[in-house]
Formats: sequence, C-alpha cells, structure tokens
Amino acid sequence: MAAVDLEDLLTAFEFVGAAAPGENNAYISLDTGHIHWTSELSALDEELPDDLEASDRYIALPHKTELGLGKPLALQFAASELPDCHGQVADCFRHKGAYARFKALLDSREALERWYSYEAAATGKALRAWCADHGIPIATRGIDSAT
Repeated sequence: MAAVDLEDLLTAFEFVGAAAPGENNAYISLDTGHIHWTSELSALDEELPDDLEASDRYIALPHKTELGLGKPLALQFAASELPDCHGQVADCFRHKGAYARFKALLDSREALERWYSYEAAATGKALRAWCADHGIPIATRGIDSAT
C-alpha cells in the first residue's frame, strides 16, 4: 500500500470539510497514495479514474463531522480552555452561521489562535488514527513515517 503525503492529506481533508457532507469528496488511491478530488459544487480540472467510487482501491476521506471534529471539538475546547463561556459557545451552535459566531467569540476572548492550534492538533491526531485504522501509511514530504 502506498503512503499518502501528510500535507496533501490535510489539505484534502480541509477541502472535504469545507462543505456539507457529500458535496466535496477526496479519495486516496491505495496503490499510489495520490488523492483525487471531486465536488458537487464546482467543476474541478482533474481527470478522474473511471472506477473511483466503485473500486476498493480508493478510499474516501471522511468529513470532519465523521471524526468528531466539528461542534463536539469546539465544545470540548470551550470546556477545557474557556469554561466560563462554555454556555455561550453552545449557544453559537444552535443556529446557522455557528462557526462565524464561535470564532468571533474566541476573538473577543483573545483565544482564536489557541483554538487554531487545538483544532490542528486534534485534526492531525484524528487523521493519523483514521489512516492507521485503514492501513494507510503516511509520508511527510518524502519521508515515510509510521502512523
């Protein structure tokens, strides 16, 4: 099984999570480690394999919600880092536009950079675990690393 580049994996994961589940997709080729991108929202220039969605030689990257990296992570961050405004954070996620409100609240508390670091660490950990569960080795800019 070919290794997937960590930077490419993170970029593709962000692409998948930037839209509602199923609108943006990314598939890892188990043979080459190459990531193929598709979108229901806009045309992409990449020529896709004919069997992309049917073959067992490609695996779809999960959406961030599948790995608990959406609202649950924000609430976890608030509970551990800003317990005095955990209720406000929960309120942010009760309506559309939650992340804009959440980030504005964090900015007002000078905690936005802490959130970005927290989110990046959680995302890296979740993706490494997901790759390990699927037997996908990860390479870091040409250097294979154990998952």
